[in-house]
Amino acid sequence: MIILKLYGEFTKKDWLKAFNIEEKDVPKSFIIHGAWEHEKNLTIWKDKIVKDIWTPHWNSIIGKLNNQKIGFANVFGGPSAAVICHQFASLGTDIFIQTGYFGGLSHDVQFGDILIVTAAEMADGVSHWYLPDQQTVQSDRELIETAINFCEDRGYSYVTGTVFTTGAIMVETSEMVQKWAKSGHIGVDMETATTLAVARKFNKKAIGLLNLSDHIIKRDTFYSPNKRRDEIKEKTDEKIRELALYLSRL
Repeated sequence: MIILKLYGEFTKKDWLKAFNIEEKDVPKSFIIHGAWEHEKNLTIWKDKIVKDIWTPHWNSIIGKLNNQKIGFANVFGGPSAAVICHQFASLGTDIFIQTGYFGGLSHDVQFGDILIVTAAEMADGVSHWYLPDQQTVQSDRELIETAINFCEDRGYSYVTGTVFTTGAIMVETSEMVQKWAKSGHIGVDMETATTLAVARKFNKKAIGLLNLSDHIIKRDTFYSPNKRRDEIKEKTDEKIRELALYLSRL
């Protein structure tokens, strides 16, 4: 008799077999980037990773940098982030670094700041399946402290604080934004709570490093034309990529 398992019952051995790989092919760290431009971001990271070793999914690559295997996936929203994090946490990846963007909920945060996420409120619709008794999930303390020291050493502008992770960006209203801001959140995003929760479930380290995309507390949206803002975002993206690669080698 053949006994079939469902995904939540897969062991490390099962995932190795599913991907047809060996343990040596599993990356130590994985960068999970939350954004819409999948092809653009995959191209950027293919140029950064010295050797493209294998492609686990259409939106992800595993490569080698400084003789260490590293993964990158471009995701949009909690469900796609969870697929990558769950599979590779099961396989043995130790560090998950969520990058991407956040809508500003604080008048103190500015374009060009790197948001080092200390915790995320779990309103994404996915993370509570991994941590059912929690409302918030913390970033790894060591990764937070290392990220702060990195920014201090290089003179990079940064803020620390929490985000509200939602699963439905297009239903946001001014009333919602004010509520989230009054709760003390620096920003709102769509993936950080998911990545942190999956990592916590598997006893792995994780952190969020986010770039201010739209200052919604000031009623600034993606669709408010601002060339200067876009230039700053591009420069901040590069700083975050540099920081993410640094953390991935810990």
